[in-house]
Amino acid sequence: MEAEKITQIVEAALMAADGPLTVANLVKLFQPGELDEENASRQVREALKTLQAQSEERGVELKRVASGYRYQVRQELSAWVSRLWDEKPPRYTRALLETLALVAYKQPVTRGDIEQVRGVSVSQNIMRTLLERDWVRVVGQREVPGRPSLYGTTKAFLDYFNLKSLDELPPLAEIRAILEPGLQAAEQTPQPQAPDGADAQQAGEQHNGPDAAAADNQTEERGDSGGAQIVQLHAAGQPPA
Repeated sequence: MEAEKITQIVEAALMAADGPLTVANLVKLFQPGELDEENASRQVREALKTLQAQSEERGVELKRVASGYRYQVRQELSAWVSRLWDEKPPRYTRALLETLALVAYKQPVTRGDIEQVRGVSVSQNIMRTLLERDWVRVVGQREVPGRPSLYGTTKAFLDYFNLKSLDELPPLAEIRAILEPGLQAAEQTPQPQAPDGADAQQAGEQHNGPDAAAADNQTEERGDSGGAQIVQLHAAGQPPA
């Protein structure tokens, strides 16, 4: 089969797919004899390189992430494209972002580890929100009394940040900026104090329990100190697992 035809098939498959496709996924689209038996993967990769080059001047780009290749809108055009939908992007609290950053940069990690760094209790609603969004998952249990769950990030987390692996994690400040561009502006606006579970409420959850509320209020009173602790953790050279 001619290279141009292979490129067209690969492009069509990427456009039609619900999620990223790997080279192996794309090779399976072809019947025996349509690709060189010994060079099938190479032919598909060449098609992907051609498509990446063709998209350089377009509004979409062909991006490789943890789960494979996908077409996506260029980040600089998202402000316009997002107007196609009425829903506003979810807003995340400082406590949720700090928790996610600690899981990403110090995994595998327990809730106790996170609380030790942040200095306050971690709301159960925060962990539930991260689990439901499939950004973190339970990867095991620590062999200590109580066998607490160990948390790590997922491929969905990497895909969200356009990463192929944890080695490509950007600086923590950049993660925070990607998740919530308006967080800094919102924090400068005088508002009644809200518990950390507010992000979970926006996801349709209820923030339960006086203990959790007290811990969350304590977080708000701490201001930027939690973020500073995380930045120091990253600067100290904690490697992603």
